[in-house]
Amino acid sequence: MTEACIIGWAHSPFGKLEDAPDIETLIGRVARAAIEDAGITPEEVDAGFVGVYGEGFTPQGFPSSLVLQHVPEMRFRPITRFENACATGSAAIHGARDFIRAGRGRFALVVGAEKMTAVSGQRVGEILLTASHNRTEGEIQGGFAGVFGRIAEAYFQRHGDQSDALAAIAAKNHRNGVDNPWAQMRKDLGYAFCRAESEKNPFVAGPLKRTDCSLVSDGAAALVITDEETARAMAKSVRFRAAVQVNDLLPIAGRDIIRFEGAREAWRRAHAEAGSSLADLSFVETHDCFTVAELIEYEAMGLTPEGQGARAALEGWTAPDGRLPVNRSGGLKAKGHPIGATGVSMHVLAAMQLTGNAGAMQLPRADLAGVFNMGGAAVANYVSILEGGF
Repeated sequence: MTEACIIGWAHSPFGKLEDAPDIETLIGRVARAAIEDAGITPEEVDAGFVGVYGEGFTPQGFPSSLVLQHVPEMRFRPITRFENACATGSAAIHGARDFIRAGRGRFALVVGAEKMTAVSGQRVGEILLTASHNRTEGEIQGGFAGVFGRIAEAYFQRHGDQSDALAAIAAKNHRNGVDNPWAQMRKDLGYAFCRAESEKNPFVAGPLKRTDCSLVSDGAAALVITDEETARAMAKSVRFRAAVQVNDLLPIAGRDIIRFEGAREAWRRAHAEAGSSLADLSFVETHDCFTVAELIEYEAMGLTPEGQGARAALEGWTAPDGRLPVNRSGGLKAKGHPIGATGVSMHVLAAMQLTGNAGAMQLPRADLAGVFNMGGAAVANYVSILEGGF
């Protein structure tokens, strides 16, 4: 079975995009651009895979064929919409990878997009809470911030107050986001601002302040995937060494929620498939929807033992010049988190690093990357191991 490779990509700015009134416009900004970046023609694309969460963010359901509004040459090709909460983009990528590995086609287009800012802040919270267990968690105040506020409280109760570490994670990611031309917030807020409660940085849910929460965003990203043999003849390519999905129980009450066990298992399986270990990775893009999520993910990926994730943050392990740079892009914290686009964006930014095309974000060593994208509170867990220069 051939392996799949990424050979082209496109990325829109993330943020409150008033010049993009709907999901159709966002899809159009990246679909054809990714095909052109891959160096192929639209007629050569065999299938499309579209990631849009929706769930009330947009009145437009059934978004798959919106690609044809901008790439009419793909008419009569199969195009499918994917959704798996905040891991929607990675779900679409997995669908495309499976399509290529099965030999059903030569080129697949993946598009992830979300228009979040057209609804009120209260409605955003209500929509995001649909990614939790409605029966037992549907009344949590503060939307998904409330869910992760509870997770942070539980972590603090077991391992002590980690407010210093959360502030360090926020400050790192905002500092990194300055170098990302597509980031929603390109401002180095500094540790002191992120650490202190203030009028501009109030508590949102439990111990989480505004700087601990990812941004409400519009945006889109796209990539083109092909088989390994074809990729070797292309201008640039990034190969999947592994791509793993692990789902866990939806209700947080049914799990030891501060351990992110699904994420642990996804990382374990991905390294087994790739024949790699964490020490082999040059960098990681991980799902920091909230700073406490990144903290727990340090432990889930094996960077630190349980309860010691703060060391990685406070001792600079995850800084650009640390032992394992994490979220050099600024992460969801600074880059933004348009739900359907997030997983695709993470893979695009990792591919840019691996091909030496990351501009001001470029790391001096970028050979093997880990990408972790999750849906819900560590419910749908996706890990990719990507390599460049093969």
